[in-house]
Amino acid sequence: MKPRLKIGISACFFYPDPARAAFAPKTLQYIEQSVAHWVMAGGAVPVMVPSPFGDTARGEVDVHEYSNWLDGLVLHGGADVWPGSYGEAPLDARWHGDRNRDAYEIALVRAFVEAGKPVFGICRGLQLINVAFGGTLYQDIPTQRPDALAHRDGVAYDNNFHTLRIVPESRLATLLAGAPTDKINSIHHQGIKDLAPGFVAEAHCPDDGMIEAIRHTGVTYVAAVQWHPEFHTPELGTLDDSALRQDFFTAARAVQTA
Repeated sequence: MKPRLKIGISACFFYPDPARAAFAPKTLQYIEQSVAHWVMAGGAVPVMVPSPFGDTARGEVDVHEYSNWLDGLVLHGGADVWPGSYGEAPLDARWHGDRNRDAYEIALVRAFVEAGKPVFGICRGLQLINVAFGGTLYQDIPTQRPDALAHRDGVAYDNNFHTLRIVPESRLATLLAGAPTDKINSIHHQGIKDLAPGFVAEAHCPDDGMIEAIRHTGVTYVAAVQWHPEFHTPELGTLDDSALRQDFFTAARAVQTA
């Protein structure tokens, strides 16, 4: 028997806040508990991957050290993607995003793909993967797609739901065949505008056609969903998408390091 998988989770950044004395001089890196527990629910060991960049950086450890050591990578939700990462200027200061996190996660994605290790994206993770491979985003769906469904509700938050239209004969269709419900959560105001070359869309929102799941057509496993599978539970009556995690873990097991 091989040892448990070691799955990297990219970090969220919390920047210095002058209004909070304890954090004023410090940048924090963290992962969300629910994502770590989602990885653990599949029997893998989650490992936060800290950014090696920044004004306090020192030493020689870089992203390739992690891609060589770990068996797979999860990119989870959080701040907006900086429009400059896909060649645009912010349409509004509120959508400036996190340029530092973009650079760090793009470097991570490239390192894991170069190492032949699988990558799975959740929410912002889907958007970041699309941008890393040359795609673009809607900076704000309500502004740029006023005809679209409300994909984010600040009050309902993770209790904002809609259904899913899965592309027939896609890998996702195979994985979720027979699922009793197609209800998913929706907690984002940005989304894919131009799909990155080398990717296929595997699911859409049936109300407005927004892309909800993507997969790379190349050799290395790269897939992502716009919803948050870590928030899905039987009590909510949401999609049982644990087969996505298992598919990702199977790819990780195939290239597992010692």
